[in-house]
Amino acid sequence: MTKDEIIIYKNEEGLPIIEVAIKNETLWLTQKQIADIFGTQVPAINKHIKNIYQDKELDKTTISKMEIVRIEGVRQVKRTVDIYSLDMVLSIGYRVNSIKATQFRIWANQI
Repeated sequence: MTKDEIIIYKNEEGLPIIEVAIKNETLWLTQKQIADIFGTQVPAINKHIKNIYQDKELDKTTISKMEIVRIEGVRQVKRTVDIYSLDMVLSIGYRVNSIKATQFRIWANQI
C-alpha cells in the first residue's frame, strides 16, 4: 500500500459503497461515509462521536480536516470537512452494533 491512496469499500454483495482515503497508512472517513457504511444517518454518527470524546474513549488525534470540491450548479465549491481515523470508525461501529458494522470491521482488518 502506498503512503496515500483511495480504495473502494464494497458491501457483502460486492457492490461499491464508498471510496476510502488512506493517508499515512491510516483510513479516514467523513461522517457521511461512516453513516453510509453502517446504514444509519449522520446525526446518529455525530452523537456517537460526541459521546466517544466525552467518555474519553479516544482523543482528538482521531479527527483531521480535508478539503473537498463539489459541483453546485455551475460552480465548483470548496468545503473543509472533518474526517475520522479508523480508530474512531471502529469505535462508532461497536456502538452502532449492526451486521454492517461487523462486516466493515472484518474488511478493515484485511487492508
